[in-house]
Parts: sequence; C-alpha cells; structure tokens
Amino acid sequence: MQGQDKTEKATPKKRRDERKKGNVFQSKDIVTVGVIAVSFIILNFWSTYIYKYTSNILYKYIFLIKDTYSIKDYQITQTFKDIALTVFMSAGLLMVIVIGTTIVLTGAQTKFLIAGEKIKFKFSKLNPLTGIKRMFSIRAIVEVIKNLIKISILAYVIYSSIIDNLFQVPKLTSLDLVMGVNFIAATVMSIVKSVVIAFLAISAFDFLYSWWEYEKNIKMTKEEVKEEYKQLEGDPKIKGKIKEKQRAFSMSRMMQQVPKADVVIRNPSHYAIAISYDIEKDNAPLVLAKGKDYIASKIIKKAEEHQISIIENVPLARGLYAKAELNREIPIEFYEDVAEILAWVYRLKDKEKYKA
Repeated sequence: MQGQDKTEKATPKKRRDERKKGNVFQSKDIVTVGVIAVSFIILNFWSTYIYKYTSNILYKYIFLIKDTYSIKDYQITQTFKDIALTVFMSAGLLMVIVIGTTIVLTGAQTKFLIAGEKIKFKFSKLNPLTGIKRMFSIRAIVEVIKNLIKISILAYVIYSSIIDNLFQVPKLTSLDLVMGVNFIAATVMSIVKSVVIAFLAISAFDFLYSWWEYEKNIKMTKEEVKEEYKQLEGDPKIKGKIKEKQRAFSMSRMMQQVPKADVVIRNPSHYAIAISYDIEKDNAPLVLAKGKDYIASKIIKKAEEHQISIIENVPLARGLYAKAELNREIPIEFYEDVAEILAWVYRLKDKEKYKA
C-alpha cells in the first residue's frame, strides 16, 4: 500500500528514539583513514626515538654475549623491565594517540553516545539462524561489494607505488645500514601517502553513502508520522497538564480584575459575577470575573478585601453566569436589572463621599 511506503523524513522524536537504541549515523572508513594518517605521521616523527630506545637495549644485551657467567634472578627481572620500558617508550605514544584518534573521530560522528541497548546481552545474538540471515542479507552483500572495491583500489595504489620505487632497490647494496633504513622508511611513507589519499576519496564516498543509507532506514510512513503526532498532541497527561496550567493562569488573571469591579452580584454563594462600567469608555457593563462554588467564594472574598459592593440577586446571578461571557459586555436582556444595581451602587458611593 502506498500509505505504508517510507516516504517521510524522520521526525526529531524518531531520531531521538533511534539514538537511544544506539542507531546513529557513522562512517567507519572515516575513522580508519584518520587512524592510518595519524599513525604514520607519529611514526615519521617518533622513528628517531624508536631507533634510539631499541638500539640501546640491543647493544646492552648483545655485548653481554661475549661474557660467560651465571644468570641471577634479579638479572632476569631487570631484563623484562628493560624490554617493557623499551616497548612502552617506542610504541606507547603511538598507542595512546591511535586510541585517542579513534575515540575522537567516532565521538564526533556519534556525539559520544553510549547506548545501553547495544551493550545489553541478548540470547538472540547467539542464534546461528540470525547470523546466517545477516550474512546473506542485502546489506551484507552491499558491504562485501564495497570492501572488494576498496581492496581493489588500495591494491592498485600500493602496486603502482611499489613499481614506481622498484628501480631504486638495487641502490640499497651501495648504502650503509642507516642510509638503507632511511631509504626504506622514505619509500614506505611515500606509499602510505598514496594510500591515505586514495583512502580519503574512498572514505568520502563511504561517508555520503552511509549518510544516505542511514536517512533511508529511519524514514517513516505517513501513518507513523500521524500516529506520532497523535501521541504527542493527544497524550492525556500532557493535555491535562496544559489545561491545568491554562486554568491556573486564567484564574489568576481573572482574580486580578476583581478589584476593578463596581459591584459583585451573587447567589448567595453558588454564583458570583463581578461587573464594571465606565460611562466614558464602555457601551455597556463588562463582566470582569465570574465563577461557581469555590471560584465564586474566592471572587466574593476578593471583593470584600477591596470593599467592592456585593449584591445578592439569585435570578440575575444565575442568568449572568449562564449567558454572559468573561471580559465581554453583558447581554442586552440584563441591561435594565444591572443598570438599577449600578445606579444604587453609585448613589451609595456618593452618600459615602458626602459623609466623608
């Protein structure tokens, strides 16, 4: 079915879910070419020190051959210490940098993801049928073809480099040991440079192909996108929290308007409607706040705190609560009743001012 075709780009949520599973984009060839390049750069720089450490240990123990003496336990221990120190000083820096390069290049692609899902032990991984299916899958065949192409290109580059330098091999017979080693090292570095350049081109292709394959694999069907949208927008918990926040905000805002009211009409505690009227600005009285039961009691309490007139009128309170909208003018049918109440409130205020 067309609706089941994966034609839609992965949503941010889909990408987050895939990342949690450990399914992230990365090109292994980028890591490989980086490690090769860095390794031989370090070898070229560190080769002098490797020669120094290895030659010192060789000289030390080769010159002991001419003497005959009994070997003590401490001498065996010292020999192993010397060998270990030589190996560490010769290859330690290279090992640390290779490991560091691998971590950095892998982490740069995966954003240093450590997915517990990938680490978990699963018995399905021990199933030979699963392994056989994986071996003969389309992905495995594509990987084999890619590797064959890589090997062919690298073999050609190495073969061409060796042929280009082969005519210089007879010169080794006229060179001393140090010059011969330097010549071989320079030849090897030349071959490595050619290999790295070729590998860079291969890794660039692998990077683009891996990115395309990853994006293709995480694509979604239209139904999956719709279902995800429903889950995000229609989650009862999320909706409940949104409504709760909206109610709290609306309630707070409404209660802030009660002190601006001219009168509060109530019934006697079940309903409460706060009314205001500015003869110069308003065409009709406005409903600043209204509520039932608990909210009504809060409106009444707020009005008492700010000495707002409170009038008890059961039918009017019920009618206004049912038909009047918040922050809107009262319906025309209530004009006369509300006008009488406002007139009484204004007269009361005038009397208080006169007494004061």
